[in-house]
Amino acid sequence: MLNLRQDIVIIMIDSFEIQILEKIKKAKRGSLFFVDSFTTLGNAKAIAKALERLVKSGELHRMATGMYVRPAEDKILGIVLPGIEEIAEAIAKRDKARIVPTGSYAMYKIGLTTQVPMNVVYYTDATARKIKVGKQTITFKRASAKNVSAIGDISKLAIQALRTIGKDMASDEEIKKIRELLKNEKPYHLQHDIKLAPEWIRKILRSPKQEIINE
Repeated sequence: MLNLRQDIVIIMIDSFEIQILEKIKKAKRGSLFFVDSFTTLGNAKAIAKALERLVKSGELHRMATGMYVRPAEDKILGIVLPGIEEIAEAIAKRDKARIVPTGSYAMYKIGLTTQVPMNVVYYTDATARKIKVGKQTITFKRASAKNVSAIGDISKLAIQALRTIGKDMASDEEIKKIRELLKNEKPYHLQHDIKLAPEWIRKILRSPKQEIINE
């Protein structure tokens, strides 16, 4: 009787893992998953255990606590795991949060430095937290709505990069590079984001022609 019960439990466990794996396989390789991604299938504790078993079997890779991926595979590179930005965006999507790269990471993203920071910091309007991913750390820092309201892919980085550099500290070369990049920003997005920046940053984000008009 005991062996029969054990067999039933094993079958239930296997069936649960199969359900999770089937859901994972419907998404493209490289997609990130959390325990929350499978709450319709069972309770969080059981899901977490099933995911860890799938990691041990090699079906999944554990990226961080409670975060998993079915790795993409490249013929030359082999297993390809999601990058820091993909992870941050997946977390933001899960939390229904807005995030904006800040500090040295914003400078790196916009091309003002070639050094990849080990601690990547994002402003967020969700819960502040730190997540360890390999040797890097993603820090989500709670910020005001104004600091996460920028909508331009380039302009929001420019604002945060300039904040990091500091008032009157940006070199002519850095200002020139930022203005050159902003030529590729959508005009509406740029005008929206300029209004969110401090006045000294607004003067840099505007083109010289715009500065004359606004004076």
